[in-house]
Amino acid sequence: MSYQALYRKWRPTDFKDVKGQDHIVTTLQNQIKADRIGHAYLFCGTRGTGKTSVAKILAKAVNCEHPVDGNPCGECPTCKAIAAGTSMNVIEIDAASNNGVDNIREIRDEVQYSPTEGKYKVYIIDEVHMLSIGAFNALLKTLEEPPSYVIFILATTEAHKIPITILSRCQRYDFHRISIDTIADRLSELMKAEEINVEEKAIRYVAKAADGSMRDALSLLDQCIAFYLGKDLKYENVLDVLGAVDTDVFSRCLKTILAADTSGCMELLEEMIMQGRDLTQFVSDFIWYLRNLLLIQSSNNEEKIADVIEVTAENLESLKEDAKTIDAETLMRFIRVLSELSADLKFSTQKRIKIEVAFIKLMRPAMDQVADAETMISRISMLEKLMQEAQEKLKNGVIPSGAYMGGAQGSADGMMTGGVQGNAGQTGQSAQPVKKRVIDALPEDVEQIASQWDTIIRSYEEPMQANALLHANVTLAEDGKSLEIMLKSKSAYGIISQEENVNKLVELIEERTGIRVNIICTKLDENDDFHARYTDIRELVNIEIEVDDKEEFI
Repeated sequence: MSYQALYRKWRPTDFKDVKGQDHIVTTLQNQIKADRIGHAYLFCGTRGTGKTSVAKILAKAVNCEHPVDGNPCGECPTCKAIAAGTSMNVIEIDAASNNGVDNIREIRDEVQYSPTEGKYKVYIIDEVHMLSIGAFNALLKTLEEPPSYVIFILATTEAHKIPITILSRCQRYDFHRISIDTIADRLSELMKAEEINVEEKAIRYVAKAADGSMRDALSLLDQCIAFYLGKDLKYENVLDVLGAVDTDVFSRCLKTILAADTSGCMELLEEMIMQGRDLTQFVSDFIWYLRNLLLIQSSNNEEKIADVIEVTAENLESLKEDAKTIDAETLMRFIRVLSELSADLKFSTQKRIKIEVAFIKLMRPAMDQVADAETMISRISMLEKLMQEAQEKLKNGVIPSGAYMGGAQGSADGMMTGGVQGNAGQTGQSAQPVKKRVIDALPEDVEQIASQWDTIIRSYEEPMQANALLHANVTLAEDGKSLEIMLKSKSAYGIISQEENVNKLVELIEERTGIRVNIICTKLDENDDFHARYTDIRELVNIEIEVDDKEEFI
C-alpha cells in the first residue's frame, strides 16, 4: 500500500480518540445513549480541530449496529462501510465547489428516500459558509423539518458568514483550539506507535507552531520526519526544516535594538536569511518572545508563569534576565509595531525591506507616527538607557562607537529639538549636581514670568498638560536665563517635552507677557528631593501658589 500521511492514518475513528474537544464529545455521546439525537448540527472552529472527524464518528455512532457507551463499535458492516467511504447513508458535500441552488435541490430530492440500510441518512456539508444566498434559502425548509431519518451536519471555519435563519435551526458546537500540551501528548503517543524517536523539545515546538490545529501539527511533523528519514529527530532538525530560529537569537536581536545598533541588527537579519530561515515565522516567533517577557514582568507567581509561557526552566531564567533590560511600555510598543508588520508580511513581496524598516522604527521611536503615551514613554526609556550606557563608557575612559552614539543622537533629535535645549545629562534623566543650585536673584524677564506662571498655565488649552505643568517644579537653568521644567512622572515628561508642546508653551508665555524665553524639560528621579537641591522660581517672587490637588496627572 502507498504511503499515507500521518494526519490521514491517525484520524480519530471513535470519540475517545478525539483530543481537546471533551465538551463536544461528552454531549454527543450522551445524546446517542439517551436517543435524543438532533436533526441539524453546526460544527464551528478553526482548521484542524476535528470538525469533520467528529461528524464522521457521529454518523457511524447513530448507524452502528452495536454501539458501546455512545461510541461506534467499528466492527459491524455499517461502521466499516462508513469508514471506507462506501456507505450510501453518509453523503459528504464540499460546499466550496457545490454551492449553487441546484446542488441543494438535489439534496432536497434525495432526502425523500429512506436509507437502504441503517437508521439514518447523514449529510455532512463542509465549509457550509461558501453556499450562495440562494442555496441557503433553498436549504431552509429542509433543514427545519427534515424526515425523521435525516441528519444534517454543517461544518465551517467562518460561522459569522452563515445566515441567522440557518443558525437558529441548528445545534451549534464550537470547537476550541487544541492546547500545546494536548497536541504534544498526542504526537508523542503516535511517534511511539510509529517507532520513531523524536526529541521532546522538538515535539513541543511542532505543537506550538501548529497554533491549536492537530492536523497542522501532524503535517509539520510528517514533513520533518521525511527530511530526516531513518534518523532520530532533534530540536535543531525541526528548526532547520520549518525555517525557524532558536530562542537565543531573539535575545541577541533585542539587545541590538535596545542599543540602537542598526548595523548589528541588520547583520543578524542577514544571518537569518543566509541560513534560510522563514522571515514571517521569525517575526511571529519574536513577537511570542516579547510576549513572554511582558508576562514575566507582569506576574508575581513564578510557578504559574512557567506553565503559561511554555519554556524550560533554563530558558525561563534567560527570559527573566532579558525582562530586566526593558520596561513594559517599550515592550508593548514593540509588540504593536511587530504585530502590524506580521499582518503586512502575509501579502508582501518585499519581506526583508519591511522587516528592516520596522526594526529601525523600533530603534528610533521618533519615527513612530502613533503619538500616544506608550510611544512617548518608550522614546524616553530608550533614550535614558542609551545615555546611561554612554555615561558609563565615558567614566571608564571608553568613547562610545559612532553607531551607538548615532542611535542615541537619533532618538534625542526625534524627541527634543527647536525650543528644547540641554545636554545628554539633562535630557531624559535627573540632573545630578554635587550641591544645591543657589539662585541669588532672578533676571527681570524671568521674574515677570514667575509672577504670572500659574495664571499663564491655567489658560493653557490642553487641560491634562496644564495640570501636569501646575504640578511640575520650575527653576532657573544653569545658564542663568532659561526656564527649566522638572517633572517626576514619566508619562508627563514624555508629553510635555515634545517639541511641539514646548513651542506651544513658549508662544503662550510670549503672548501673555511679551517675553520669549527658552525652555528646558528635565525628568526628575522618583526619589529626588527637588527642594533640597533646587529653588522654584515662584518662591522667589513670593507668589501664593494655588494648585488643584483633586486632579492628578497620570
